[in-house]
Amino acid sequence: MKENLVSVIIPAYNHENYVQETINSIINQTYQNIELIIVDDGSSDSTWQKICALEDKCKERFCNISFETQENEGTCATLNKLLSKAQGEFVYFIASDDIAKPEAIEIELDFLKNNPNYGLVVGNSEIIDYDGKICYWDKKRNIEYNKNKAKYKTFVDHAKVKNKYFDNEKFGTYSTLYMGNYIPNGYLIRKNVLDKIPKFTTKAPLEDWFMMLQLSKYTKFKYIDKILFSYRWHGKNAILNKEKIQKFAALTRNFESQIIQQLDLSSSREDVAQTVENGALYKKKGIPYIFEILKYKKYHTEKEITKKEIKLFNVKIFSKTKEF
Repeated sequence: MKENLVSVIIPAYNHENYVQETINSIINQTYQNIELIIVDDGSSDSTWQKICALEDKCKERFCNISFETQENEGTCATLNKLLSKAQGEFVYFIASDDIAKPEAIEIELDFLKNNPNYGLVVGNSEIIDYDGKICYWDKKRNIEYNKNKAKYKTFVDHAKVKNKYFDNEKFGTYSTLYMGNYIPNGYLIRKNVLDKIPKFTTKAPLEDWFMMLQLSKYTKFKYIDKILFSYRWHGKNAILNKEKIQKFAALTRNFESQIIQQLDLSSSREDVAQTVENGALYKKKGIPYIFEILKYKKYHTEKEITKKEIKLFNVKIFSKTKEF
């Protein structure tokens, strides 16, 4: 019986020091039937040359490869191009500075094959530094090499502080994801579920969060409590730019609000309809900040929210976000 084809997609940009290590981590996967698709988004360093240096090795290892470079178009356009080239039944995403553990795809694929109601599966991520050395985080997510002194040993240790869903059925539900993205990297997704969701867009610049919100409308997510990925933490991590992230989050949430108003709720999961219903008063006012109304209700569960309170809270939130 022929193995399922897995498409591994790598959006590459200015990672000359890491991209070969990323590619080699896919070459070393225990699962065999893989196609490798890489798009270099106009890197200004030697990333493209480093990719091409491994072309012959990749041709020997994979059933199909596609390496392409382009003028810089941004992450959204690059991801759309990568997905358009994917021929596999499953798609594995990895950034060009991260590393997949050798058994990552095999373990995740085994789960999806045996659990058809799930469309995404992901494991935990260890943290590595600039040189690929395993490290940890202190309470402010600064690198700490002493494991005994570290506040967070893994990515999920930190994510669990605000998100308690990893060990229950709420993991990956729309209502929990609307509060913010907490899904680790290194996920495997069914291609037929990916085909249902909108394309990536600069109107929703937090690509990972945008994709998770869309996927959660149609499928279940599963977390496997095992280190399957190495997440590189260094000075260029986009997540470190808090002001930029806050602006991108507002843009992404606003665009999601537009999508949800046009969504046929009968075709999505029950959790989505419940979340939209909770934010219905905001929809009526044309400002559907589902996130804010859920956050407000979390701290006011014992009393009904009056229209006056909604209006006052709405003004407060809108004044903070309208500039974006």
